[in-house]
Amino acid sequence: MSLTVRRLGSADIGAMRDLNALYADAFEDHETYRRDTPDDAWLAHQLGRETIILLVAESEGAIIGGLTAYELPKLEAARREIYLYDLAVAETHRRRGVATALIAELQHIAADTGSWAVFVQADYVDPPAIALYTKLGVREEVLHFDLPPKPRG
Repeated sequence: MSLTVRRLGSADIGAMRDLNALYADAFEDHETYRRDTPDDAWLAHQLGRETIILLVAESEGAIIGGLTAYELPKLEAARREIYLYDLAVAETHRRRGVATALIAELQHIAADTGSWAVFVQADYVDPPAIALYTKLGVREEVLHFDLPPKPRG
């Protein structure tokens, strides 16, 4: 299998839609990762931002994996870290090093930008992700909370 990993830019709207479709299938979450939203102008703007990192793994012209990460500037020190938010590989291409190649490229970007760490969360119900991240990094036990926005008043 020939594999290419590349970073998406503002002209890659179609590829971003394909990546969202891959996420929808991999995460079984078609409501969140709908192909038809957001609009092209929104995607082009976000794809052009240096602090949003979108990588795709392609084989024979098709996107078979990808990741979304965000660069976060820190204020307690003059440094940044990168949060790996989404990572998925098409089911037919799993266990072939695609995720590892995507993460390796993200680590290179982290080094290039002077980031001190890449961090990622995994759900206890996802043993393959836990095994991958354990192989590549240091595991920390933390709790994650989603706090809803509250309108003023």
